[in-house]
Amino acid sequence: MEEKPLPAYTEKQQQIISAAERLFASKGFDGTSVREIAQEAGVNLAMISYYFGSKEKLLEAIFDERIIYFRTELESVINDPKIEPLKKVYQLLDKLVDRNFERSCFHRIMIREQIDSPNKNEFIQKMILESKKRTQELVKKIIHEGQEKGVFKKNIDISLMMMTLFGTINQMTTTQHFYQEINGLQHLTTEELQTRLKKKLRIHIKTLFKAILTNEN
Repeated sequence: MEEKPLPAYTEKQQQIISAAERLFASKGFDGTSVREIAQEAGVNLAMISYYFGSKEKLLEAIFDERIIYFRTELESVINDPKIEPLKKVYQLLDKLVDRNFERSCFHRIMIREQIDSPNKNEFIQKMILESKKRTQELVKKIIHEGQEKGVFKKNIDISLMMMTLFGTINQMTTTQHFYQEINGLQHLTTEELQTRLKKKLRIHIKTLFKAILTNEN
């Protein structure tokens, strides 16, 4: 698939994108009307058609805004020859954890639309699949680099490793209220809780990946 350039949206377009993202996260793509998006964004209904053309194109804009910039960030780490493979993995994990907490609405959309259903929106499914493929390709590049240098194990199941990664992060970010209750952390503010969760999640995932990738104890 041809690489898309980085999107350059105006302030008004960003306003509409953010409003649509919140509604898609809470009500689902099919459950959200263009009129509701316009009301949430505080803009005229015709403005959404003018800027994006359709609800599907608006969703594509959300993916462009959230995914392409993030992929560019990852590529800057992966393509840096000064960073050793394991450190590249650690930086990748840090970015993924931070991104999931910062863009929780977007990741709810991703999770919601991945649930198997007879009414799956094929347009959304294709976009999610492409995002997953691109992310996995970037991770493969790090893994192969580490294997060539002899610091990573051979025969690593990258697909299963990625499922473990995203499953763990998504579970933590989407059910953090349960974690708070179970562990008696009700006294923490939302900000304090997320700071603690991000720290614990980073440590846990890095420990896990070090065990999966290397021969170190």
